[in-house]
Amino acid sequence: MAAKTSNLYARIEPNVKAQAEGILTALGIPVSNAINMFYKQIILHRGLPFEVKLPPSTLPDITRMTETELDAELEKGYQDMLAGRTKPVDEAFAEIWKDCQV
Repeated sequence: MAAKTSNLYARIEPNVKAQAEGILTALGIPVSNAINMFYKQIILHRGLPFEVKLPPSTLPDITRMTETELDAELEKGYQDMLAGRTKPVDEAFAEIWKDCQV
């Protein structure tokens, strides 16, 4: 007679595990059921059941800039400041965090 279940061992970041298990507990879903549902969705979708991609970035990647390019970006920011094209810091960070949600 074949086994009705199989064991799965996975390494998970502790904070990710705790947050996910807290949500599953609030929903009344045991972790094993959630993993089983995830695997069934992989089968139904014949792949991951969600899109996997990097979030859009509107910020320049200064690690890939030359010194001249970095100076040009800094100058644009300085000119924006002089022209009054600014926004409150809370609003600026809210936009950044919205774009960086994971």
